[in-house]
Amino acid sequence: MIPWRLITADWRRLWPGVVVVVILIALATALSISVSLQERALRMGSAKAADRFDLVIGAPGSETQLVLSSVFLQPSALTLIPAQVLDEVQKNPLVAWAAPVAFGDFYQGMPIVGTNEALVTDGGKRPLQAGRVFNDGFEAVVGAGTGLSIGSTFSPVHGQVGEEGAHAHAEVRYTVVGVLPADGSAWDKAILVPVNAVWRVHGIHAPGDHDDEHEHHDGEEGHEHAEGDAHEHHDDGEAHSQDAQQEHHHEAGVPAIVVKPLSIAGAYQLRSLYRSTATQAVFPGEVLVKLYSILGDIRALLMYISIGTQGLVGMAVALVAVMHLRQRQKQIGALRAFGAPRTGIFLLIWSGLMSLVFAGVAIGVGLGYVAAQAVAIIMSEKSGFVLPIALGEDDLWFVLLLLAVAAVVLTLPAVLSYRQSPAAALRGE
Repeated sequence: MIPWRLITADWRRLWPGVVVVVILIALATALSISVSLQERALRMGSAKAADRFDLVIGAPGSETQLVLSSVFLQPSALTLIPAQVLDEVQKNPLVAWAAPVAFGDFYQGMPIVGTNEALVTDGGKRPLQAGRVFNDGFEAVVGAGTGLSIGSTFSPVHGQVGEEGAHAHAEVRYTVVGVLPADGSAWDKAILVPVNAVWRVHGIHAPGDHDDEHEHHDGEEGHEHAEGDAHEHHDDGEAHSQDAQQEHHHEAGVPAIVVKPLSIAGAYQLRSLYRSTATQAVFPGEVLVKLYSILGDIRALLMYISIGTQGLVGMAVALVAVMHLRQRQKQIGALRAFGAPRTGIFLLIWSGLMSLVFAGVAIGVGLGYVAAQAVAIIMSEKSGFVLPIALGEDDLWFVLLLLAVAAVVLTLPAVLSYRQSPAAALRGE
């Protein structure tokens, strides 16, 4: 039977050293747990956020930037592709639906995305939480995290407020007519409007518009936009260069097109078809896999650091064990002189040291989880999608392995504790 009274009495007497050892073990364990939780959460969160986006078409350039901008709504300057490409894709028999993704304007830091009904409802598969889909006017459907509700009105701002080149379109007012259900992605804080409205705000005639058409309605108010009213601005490094290019050429264009193919085979045919000198087509999932490989390298590096830290902690625990045995030498000698069995001495030493390790690991798991949650909240704000933090089977096996290694290592000082004769132990030799 384990002599817990003797163990707890010793820890109360030696509490400063006990606290230091437990903290060291806890910090080393927390580092490993938090790295593992964060890396797994980033994979799961980004994969879920990109799940609705099968294929994305854009201008030639960085595949990663195209996905980050169109799927995760990260501000960046993208070269526009002509609106004729969108029309061509929508008419392709391999396509279930295709939707433009046009950005550049914001409201209170939230992106205003020009698109169509297909993307809003995922081809009719995703009903709205409230209201209806916008018509071809100055109406908007907003994400659940925008704080806007049906009937709210607002004016767009080109670029982020406070940045160079940002300017307001005060003469334009959108009216919210629908609210999307939350899905844990960047689109929860996005404002979706008809792509034609985005073009008209910037003085660009949508395909099919008449040259003399300048008056547009949002259902309640009239707005006049002449071509000469287009605002000149410079690329501010954050807002997209959509306005600049359109205002110079007066041709409608979009930074990206989201495509829902009818089949998997059709998806690969479409990707091959639109991989040309004029466009590029990418599977967001493939791009994320490349990013995951980079994250895997970073995770491996952090894990090596964690293992090194745990090695140092192990050395510290071994040193504490030696000092602990030295301090308890006479006590052990007395117990043996009074006939205490060797198994009892072994359990006294091994259980005492193992209880320190167990306490440190348990506290470390809790600290790692809390730290991962805190980092996830910050990263979710920056990335726009939810990072699900949850302890899994891998974490359980890691903890069990850590405890098993400690249990084996601590048998050595426990065995050495009764190899010395009782007389020598009482003399302190």
